[in-house]
Amino acid sequence: QEAEVYTVISGRNICDDVAYINPQNGYKITKYLEGARVCDPLNADDVKKCMDKLRDFHRMQIKVDHEFDVFGQLEFYEQLWKGAASVYRDYTETKKHILELKKYIHAYAKQKVLCHIDAVPDNFLFFTDTDGKEEIRLIDWEYAGMCDPVMDISMSAIYSYYDAEQTEKLLEIYLKRKPSKEEYYSVFANAALGGFLWCLWAVYKAALGEEFGEYTIIMYRYAKKYYRKLRKL
Repeated sequence: QEAEVYTVISGRNICDDVAYINPQNGYKITKYLEGARVCDPLNADDVKKCMDKLRDFHRMQIKVDHEFDVFGQLEFYEQLWKGAASVYRDYTETKKHILELKKYIHAYAKQKVLCHIDAVPDNFLFFTDTDGKEEIRLIDWEYAGMCDPVMDISMSAIYSYYDAEQTEKLLEIYLKRKPSKEEYYSVFANAALGGFLWCLWAVYKAALGEEFGEYTIIMYRYAKKYYRKLRKL
C-alpha cells in the first residue's frame, strides 16, 4: 500500500523523492534532503505552513485503492496481543466507549481523499531547494489511505500533545475559518480514536521490548478525555 501511494503522489512535490521501493519486503531508499529540519509544533509560523501544505494536498483529491480503516486497525493491534490482558483496569469500558463513536464518525465524515494519517510534526521536513526557496515535504506514508481529511488534523494534534484549545485552534488554521459544531465534534472524535489506536500500538511494541514512556498513557488519556468531551457536546 505504501508503494502504491508513493507511485500516485510521485512528482507532485508532496513527499520525499523515492529512488527505490520494494513492495515485497518494504525496503525503501529516498533522496537525502540536506539541512532538513522538522516542524516545531509550538512555532505558529511552522504550524501554519504545514497546515497549508496539508490542505493543498487534501484538495488534490488523490485516490488510491485502499482505505485507512481505523476501527479495523484497532482490532488488528489488539489481536497482536494474542490474548494478553490489558494493563489498563478500565480497558474494556474504554474500548466500548470508543467503538460507540463509529456511527458518529460515519455520520459526520466528509468526502474521503488520500490522507497521510501520520501527519505529525516530525514527518513535515523543511528544507531549502537549489533556488534558495523554502520547501516542505511529508515523509513516512506507511499508514496513508482513503479517509476523512480531519483525521490528519486529529493525529497531528495528539502527537503534538495539544490540549483541547490548541486542537480547536489547529483545526481553525487548517480550515482558515471558524469550524462548525460538526467539525469540532469530528476532530475530537477522530482524536479519541487516534489516541486509542496508538495506545494499542505502543502496548504491542512494549511487548517486543520497545518502551515509549509516557507516550502510551498520554494516548490512552486522549481516548478517555475526548470521549467524555463528546458526550457533553
